[in-house]
Amino acid sequence: MTERSSQTPMTAASGGWPGGHLVASARREGASARQGGPADDSEVTVTEVDRTGAAFGERIIPAAGLPGFVRAAEQGHPRWAWRSSRDWYPPLLAEGVRIERCRDLALCGVIVRGSATTESTPLHGTAAPWPTAAHPPGGEGYDDALFRLDESRSGSPDVDPLSELSAQLAAVAAVEDRRAADRLRLLLAAESAGSLVAVEMRHAGLPWRADVHDRVLTRVLGRRHPLGGRPERMERLVSVIRRELDAPMLNPDSPVELVRALRRAGLSVSSARARELRGERHPVIPVLLEYKKLARLHAANGWAWLDAWVHDGRFRPDYIPGGVVTGRWATSGGGALQLPKQVRAAVVADPEWKLIVADAAQLEPRILTGLARDERMAAAGRGRDLYDGLVDAGVVDSREHAKVGMLAAMYGGTTGDGARVLPRLARAFPHAMNLVSEAAEAGERGDAVSTLLGRTSPTPSEQWFEEQRVASLPGATPEQERRARSRTRDWGRFTRNFVVQGTAAEWALCWMAELRIRLARMTVDAPGRAAPPFDRSPHLVYFLHDEVVVHAPAALADAAADAVRASARSAGRLLFGDFPVEFPLSVTVVDSYDQAG
Repeated sequence: MTERSSQTPMTAASGGWPGGHLVASARREGASARQGGPADDSEVTVTEVDRTGAAFGERIIPAAGLPGFVRAAEQGHPRWAWRSSRDWYPPLLAEGVRIERCRDLALCGVIVRGSATTESTPLHGTAAPWPTAAHPPGGEGYDDALFRLDESRSGSPDVDPLSELSAQLAAVAAVEDRRAADRLRLLLAAESAGSLVAVEMRHAGLPWRADVHDRVLTRVLGRRHPLGGRPERMERLVSVIRRELDAPMLNPDSPVELVRALRRAGLSVSSARARELRGERHPVIPVLLEYKKLARLHAANGWAWLDAWVHDGRFRPDYIPGGVVTGRWATSGGGALQLPKQVRAAVVADPEWKLIVADAAQLEPRILTGLARDERMAAAGRGRDLYDGLVDAGVVDSREHAKVGMLAAMYGGTTGDGARVLPRLARAFPHAMNLVSEAAEAGERGDAVSTLLGRTSPTPSEQWFEEQRVASLPGATPEQERRARSRTRDWGRFTRNFVVQGTAAEWALCWMAELRIRLARMTVDAPGRAAPPFDRSPHLVYFLHDEVVVHAPAALADAAADAVRASARSAGRLLFGDFPVEFPLSVTVVDSYDQAG
């Protein structure tokens, strides 16, 4: 059934298989089918479609036979289309079957329906047929988008995937601006490749030594309490805090109790936040700050976390691609996006394997450079640290001022050193500064903004517009005017950052999409405990916005490191063509994550 192509297969982010898609859908409702994938006793319909979504072949397969069918079909390099990689891909990996490319219809549907690129098409603005896992209740990663943006998601689980694919293809095909349509196709391919990476990283797992983690916790926190209470060192600090505040029954983990005790001790604090406590003078403050640091580690990555999340020598977080409105990822548990440096010593490569740790230097400022096509800023960062380049160019007087100034430009800082540096940056780099200023002004008007490839921001709520209207009336109160101004500035800060952070997320997706293909082509007979189909190849095991970790057989470690660098260069070309913005990486080959610095 699978059409074979005589052309060289393109990478997973390039959207280039000429034969269309193979659409997989469950035929009979079952426990798993209700979640979008096939139940063990169900049947699967695989439909072959052309570029327009028109079907020209169909095959019905028992769910148990799907892995074998997919393994054979992969010889033709198809692009699979299914409701969600989170539902369909794990059973295939469990059988040792890896696919090259797909279209995640749930994730792509959210992008196509919300993108300004497709606003003239019938699909634009309609309800997505399936809820996605974006903004999972209790998930991490919300604050990465600068604001929490609650979106109601509705849809029917019974929508036919073939119909959904056809609608998405038609919407993109209807875009009159061919360059905008091509960019959107690249985004959809990259988003789908990211959905595969997320499932693969969970399947492979991040190598984790529970014994090393236990030693780290014991060294930092003291001996583990046998009943799960505070460990030894934390309990000693509690005794000191209670004595200093003359509060023998104080629970320092309760903000309400702690603020009351601090006020009784003469401190005029409004909260128990560490930032506020640092400005106070009292013998208890250093002890309290130390306790808070240890308590965070104990709560987020202590023994309870170790017991819950590390099994068989692997940490397997549940990544949520597109879990933040900018396109950044979230997780639904395990805190993978917030692994503290204290526990990274427990991330240890298997025997005769290595970890390749890579992170992009000043990713968001460089993304801004490319978005604005600001040649002066590109020159400042060429072949060196961008912030040092700003100092050498005489734009600012220190690297710290360069950093805080760029952060203020991208996040809307209005006070402090960052705000004071902004006028100098505006004079030196008018194109870059105008781009974020215009994005902020659009948000303040209530307009949407878009990333380079076409992911579009939500617009403010009806309540936001009503507050603006009320504040503009002659009888508006000072409080109504103040609130409207504050909300306007907040939304402007969101859109200012959206264009940069969202495009940075697109660069990272293209980086990983290219990298997973390059790594899959490397194989060697290797010992170790990597799960098939990754037991002979380097593979991605961790991702954090601008950082990746690859687990590789030692014999392929240097080649894998070269692939990481080459993939970053490719991602830059995909997004910015021949514009001379560089995306330098720090790449180290190590035995444990903490050795990467």
